[in-house]
Amino acid sequence: MHQFKGREYPCCTSLTMGIIGGKWKTAILYHLMKGTLRYSELRKQMLSVTERTLSIQLKALVEDGLVERKVYTSKPPLKVEYSLTDFGKTLIPLIQSIADWGDYVLETQS
Repeated sequence: MHQFKGREYPCCTSLTMGIIGGKWKTAILYHLMKGTLRYSELRKQMLSVTERTLSIQLKALVEDGLVERKVYTSKPPLKVEYSLTDFGKTLIPLIQSIADWGDYVLETQS
């Protein structure tokens, strides 16, 4: 049994999928691989995600230490940016492999 942030996982793969699994977390990470994005920019990249779901998934990624949330309050309007942490950047090869496999499936299985 493996533990991470108070949660238990039966194996390393389930730990990985527990952190990045689901429909939206990998998409968020994929878009943040290219650089820092504001909330509205992320939302435009993923048109079918609801604002509530995007907020919840971003919060989970921040809590797991994969994404950094930076708030600028010096002048209105409030500006919030999201970027990968150094820990989050360790996922880039994995996320890129997942994206490449998706491209392969589209090319060969469609």
